[in-house]
Amino acid sequence: MIDFLREMLSYPFMQNALLVGSIVSVVSALLGIHLVLKRYAMIGDGLSHVGFGALALGAVLNLSPLAVAIPVVTAASFFLLRRGRKASHGGDSSVALLSTGALALGVMCLSLFGGSNVDLNSYLFGSLFAMTDTDRILGLVISIAALMLYLLFYHKIFAVTFDESFAAATGVKVDFYTALIAVLTSLTVVVGMRMMGTLLISALIIFPPLSAMKICRRFRSVVVLSVTISFLCFLCGIVLTYCYPLQPGACIVSVNAAVYLLLSLIGRIQKRGS
Repeated sequence: MIDFLREMLSYPFMQNALLVGSIVSVVSALLGIHLVLKRYAMIGDGLSHVGFGALALGAVLNLSPLAVAIPVVTAASFFLLRRGRKASHGGDSSVALLSTGALALGVMCLSLFGGSNVDLNSYLFGSLFAMTDTDRILGLVISIAALMLYLLFYHKIFAVTFDESFAAATGVKVDFYTALIAVLTSLTVVVGMRMMGTLLISALIIFPPLSAMKICRRFRSVVVLSVTISFLCFLCGIVLTYCYPLQPGACIVSVNAAVYLLLSLIGRIQKRGS
């Protein structure tokens, strides 16, 4: 086993993938807890589709894809979170409209102007082992910054998550922390898209919190278990990808789905036994 790990970690691309992917997975799980509890789980999916449109537009205009995607996705996150809080018909319809529209726009841009120089699969399914040095550095900086901000404002985010009215009454700036969550989520989605792809990044946000909530009832327990699940599922997915000719993003999501099913079964057994 030790020899196997040494062999796997002897490759620089594996070291880079593990370093960036681990941090992105942890941050995604932390932010996912808030989004799931606030019933904003699909916002991650919507933002990834918006990000695809922005990345495609940047590629067509010969601009840095991330330089275009970050401001566009951040603006979309503000819109979706604010819309979800105020819309009488709920925020899910806004997510559906924006995400499908942005995805269609991105595909059309690449089809009409991208030519054969743009690999559509790398946008849709990610390219974990083909990330550039710029992608890795930017991914590490953004992920570490997001993690530090989350830990720094943990108690405020906790208050806003469970009761915005009570938090506002106690002096918490609800709009500020909602905006902070929007920014952190958008940055994490953009960075994660280079790793997991448009169609799969939202799974890193949704699966770990939902899995943890199947057997945990306390918020702190959910946080710890969610982060643990996300990290271990990422590692398992990378190991399987190294051993077999599998697509990394799809493999990581499949491991997350298997863990979710397992913990769902354990949760049902616990309820019957109590």
